[in-house]
Amino acid sequence: MEPKERGRYGRFEEITLLPIKNDLNAEILSVPTMDKIFLLENEMKKLEQIEITPVHYFANGLYAREIFIPKGVLLTGKIHKTEHLNILSKGDITVWTEDGMKRLQAPFTMVSRPGTKRVGLAHEDTVWTTIHATNETDLEKLELELIEETEIFLERNKEKLCLG
Repeated sequence: MEPKERGRYGRFEEITLLPIKNDLNAEILSVPTMDKIFLLENEMKKLEQIEITPVHYFANGLYAREIFIPKGVLLTGKIHKTEHLNILSKGDITVWTEDGMKRLQAPFTMVSRPGTKRVGLAHEDTVWTTIHATNETDLEKLELELIEETEIFLERNKEKLCLG
Protein backbone atom coordinates (compact mmCIF):
# COMPACT_ATOMS: atom_id res chain seq x y z
CA MET A 1 0.00 0.00 0.00
CA GLU A 2 1.39 3.40 -0.98
CA PRO A 3 1.34 6.14 1.69
CA LYS A 4 -0.79 9.10 0.65
CA GLU A 5 0.69 12.59 0.36
CA ARG A 6 -2.18 14.88 1.34
CA GLY A 7 -2.73 17.89 3.50
CA ARG A 8 0.81 19.24 3.54
CA TYR A 9 0.83 21.38 0.44
CA GLY A 10 -0.52 24.73 -0.55
CA ARG A 11 -0.45 26.59 -3.85
CA PHE A 12 0.58 30.22 -3.97
CA GLU A 13 -0.07 32.14 -7.17
CA GLU A 14 1.75 35.25 -5.99
CA ILE A 15 4.65 35.51 -3.57
CA THR A 16 5.45 38.71 -1.72
CA LEU A 17 8.64 38.97 0.31
CA LEU A 18 8.56 41.44 3.19
CA PRO A 19 11.56 43.73 3.67
CA ILE A 20 13.68 42.85 6.69
CA LYS A 21 14.32 45.95 8.79
CA ASN A 22 17.25 44.84 10.96
CA ASP A 23 19.82 42.09 11.45
CA LEU A 24 17.90 40.50 14.35
CA ASN A 25 14.81 39.98 12.17
CA ALA A 26 17.00 38.51 9.43
CA GLU A 27 18.57 36.09 11.92
CA ILE A 28 15.21 35.02 13.36
CA LEU A 29 13.71 34.43 9.92
CA SER A 30 16.74 32.50 8.69
CA VAL A 31 16.88 30.06 11.63
CA PRO A 32 14.80 26.97 10.85
CA THR A 33 13.06 25.79 14.01
CA MET A 34 10.49 23.04 14.30
CA ASP A 35 8.03 25.31 16.08
CA LYS A 36 8.14 27.77 13.15
CA ILE A 37 7.69 24.95 10.66
CA PHE A 38 4.72 23.46 12.55
CA LEU A 39 3.07 26.87 12.84
CA LEU A 40 3.53 27.46 9.11
CA GLU A 41 2.25 23.97 8.32
CA ASN A 42 -0.91 24.62 10.34
CA GLU A 43 -1.54 27.80 8.34
CA MET A 44 -0.86 25.95 5.09
CA LYS A 45 -3.62 23.47 5.90
CA LYS A 46 -6.08 26.32 5.40
CA LEU A 47 -4.99 26.70 1.76
CA GLU A 48 -6.04 24.76 -1.33
CA GLN A 49 -4.38 21.34 -1.13
CA ILE A 50 -2.86 19.38 -3.98
CA GLU A 51 -1.77 15.77 -4.11
CA ILE A 52 1.83 14.91 -4.88
CA THR A 53 2.33 11.26 -5.77
CA PRO A 54 5.81 9.87 -5.04
CA VAL A 55 7.65 7.53 -7.40
CA HIS A 56 9.53 4.78 -5.56
CA TYR A 57 12.82 3.17 -6.67
CA PHE A 58 14.68 0.26 -5.10
CA ALA A 59 18.24 -0.99 -5.55
CA ASN A 60 20.46 -3.25 -3.46
CA GLY A 61 20.35 -1.62 0.00
CA LEU A 62 18.82 1.63 -1.29
CA TYR A 63 15.39 3.23 -1.44
CA ALA A 64 14.71 6.42 -3.39
CA ARG A 65 11.54 8.48 -3.21
CA GLU A 66 11.06 11.04 -5.97
CA ILE A 67 8.43 13.78 -6.07
CA PHE A 68 7.46 16.33 -8.69
CA ILE A 69 6.66 19.73 -7.16
CA PRO A 70 4.77 22.09 -9.49
CA LYS A 71 5.83 25.73 -9.77
CA GLY A 72 4.22 27.88 -7.07
CA VAL A 73 3.72 25.09 -4.54
CA LEU A 74 4.68 25.59 -0.90
CA LEU A 75 5.19 22.29 0.90
CA THR A 76 6.47 20.77 4.10
CA GLY A 77 8.26 17.47 4.32
CA LYS A 78 8.04 14.68 6.82
CA ILE A 79 10.34 14.30 9.82
CA HIS A 80 13.03 11.79 8.88
CA LYS A 81 14.54 9.45 11.47
CA THR A 82 17.77 8.75 9.58
CA GLU A 83 20.52 10.55 7.73
CA HIS A 84 19.86 10.48 3.99
CA LEU A 85 20.58 12.22 0.71
CA ASN A 86 18.41 14.85 -0.97
CA ILE A 87 18.88 15.38 -4.70
CA LEU A 88 17.38 18.27 -6.61
CA SER A 89 17.56 17.02 -10.20
CA LYS A 90 15.33 19.64 -11.80
CA GLY A 91 14.05 23.06 -10.88
CA ASP A 92 14.48 26.01 -8.58
CA ILE A 93 13.22 25.93 -4.99
CA THR A 94 13.72 27.89 -1.79
CA VAL A 95 14.18 25.48 1.12
CA TRP A 96 14.44 26.00 4.84
CA THR A 97 17.57 23.97 5.61
CA GLU A 98 19.56 23.30 8.77
CA ASP A 99 21.68 26.29 7.72
CA GLY A 100 18.80 28.70 7.10
CA MET A 101 16.74 29.69 4.08
CA LYS A 102 18.49 28.70 0.84
CA ARG A 103 17.47 29.08 -2.78
CA LEU A 104 18.56 25.89 -4.53
CA GLN A 105 18.81 25.26 -8.24
CA ALA A 106 19.34 21.93 -9.95
CA PRO A 107 21.60 20.12 -9.96
CA PHE A 108 22.07 20.12 -6.18
CA THR A 109 22.71 17.40 -3.57
CA MET A 110 22.81 17.63 0.23
CA VAL A 111 22.84 15.38 3.29
CA SER A 112 19.95 15.59 5.77
CA ARG A 113 20.45 14.83 9.43
CA PRO A 114 17.96 12.78 11.48
CA GLY A 115 15.07 14.84 12.86
CA THR A 116 14.99 17.14 9.82
CA LYS A 117 11.74 18.63 8.58
CA ARG A 118 11.84 21.00 5.60
CA VAL A 119 9.71 23.69 4.04
CA GLY A 120 10.04 24.42 0.34
CA LEU A 121 8.65 26.89 -2.18
CA ALA A 122 9.04 25.87 -5.82
CA HIS A 123 9.92 28.78 -8.12
CA GLU A 124 9.91 26.40 -11.11
CA ASP A 125 8.65 22.86 -11.65
CA THR A 126 10.97 20.84 -9.42
CA VAL A 127 12.02 17.20 -9.01
CA TRP A 128 13.24 16.27 -5.49
CA THR A 129 14.51 12.82 -4.50
CA THR A 130 15.43 11.42 -1.09
CA ILE A 131 17.72 8.40 -0.97
CA HIS A 132 17.81 6.14 2.08
CA ALA A 133 20.04 3.22 3.03
CA THR A 134 17.69 0.30 3.73
CA ASN A 135 16.94 -3.20 2.57
CA GLU A 136 13.22 -2.77 3.19
CA THR A 137 10.94 -2.70 0.12
CA ASP A 138 7.49 -2.71 1.74
CA LEU A 139 6.21 0.90 1.64
CA GLU A 140 4.28 0.69 4.91
CA LYS A 141 7.32 -0.73 6.73
CA LEU A 142 9.53 1.91 5.10
CA GLU A 143 7.28 4.65 6.43
CA LEU A 144 7.63 3.22 9.96
CA GLU A 145 11.40 2.78 9.59
CA LEU A 146 12.23 6.17 8.08
CA ILE A 147 9.53 8.66 9.11
CA GLU A 148 8.90 10.03 12.60
CA GLU A 149 5.24 10.67 13.37
CA THR A 150 4.72 14.31 14.33
CA GLU A 151 2.95 13.48 17.62
CA ILE A 152 5.77 11.14 18.72
CA PHE A 153 8.40 13.71 17.74
CA LEU A 154 6.60 16.44 19.70
CA GLU A 155 6.26 14.24 22.78
CA ARG A 156 9.97 13.32 22.72
CA ASN A 157 11.04 16.92 22.19
CA LYS A 158 8.41 18.85 24.18
CA GLU A 159 10.99 20.50 26.45
CA LYS A 160 13.03 21.70 23.44
CA LEU A 161 10.08 23.16 21.53
CA CYS A 162 7.97 26.18 22.26
CA LEU A 163 4.87 26.09 20.06
CA GLY A 164 3.34 29.35 21.20
